[in-house]
Amino acid sequence: MSTLEHEPLIRRVLGTNYLQLSLAKLTIDEDPGSSATVSLHITEGKDAVAVEGKGVGVVDALYNALLGRYAREYKSLESIQLSGFQVASDIESKKALAGVDAVGKVTLDVMNSEGRHFQFTDASRSVTTSTARAVIAAVQYFVNAERAFMTLHHARRDAMARGREDLVARYTAEMAEVVESTSYAEVIASIRKELG
Repeated sequence: MSTLEHEPLIRRVLGTNYLQLSLAKLTIDEDPGSSATVSLHITEGKDAVAVEGKGVGVVDALYNALLGRYAREYKSLESIQLSGFQVASDIESKKALAGVDAVGKVTLDVMNSEGRHFQFTDASRSVTTSTARAVIAAVQYFVNAERAFMTLHHARRDAMARGREDLVARYTAEMAEVVESTSYAEVIASIRKELG
């Protein structure tokens, strides 16, 4: 099971261009056993956006909402898949009906196109909010991994044009690390071709 080991590198490469997503509001309309529709208000740094999605369940609807917003630009989102979903609870309670105010911990396991697994977790008193935040964290991670890869790719090309072999070597090594977090087959094939 892979952790988000490349997150510090991705953040360093992107600096102020790191896309920070957070949940501002969540509305769910679910027809049990049939479908779910979600409406999300998320913040992208300082900007607020609204997205909607439908799916066979809440997780699918959340992902489809975010896919509609980001997949046109970040193709890696089209090739990741959910490989596990768990909910655990801390039942300790101060209420008379023990457990009704439990903290739920949602763990989302996502697999990239290379078969690497990444876990995203969130805990709160609302399982639906934690589910939404875990899905948002997954999307944020893969969007930023793809952005970091492209930033390094352009920096490497520039360093090659300037004859800066020291920087070419550095950017090549960093690209090799970041590519482990991407999930876009064409990106991965491209780096393998360049590095091979």
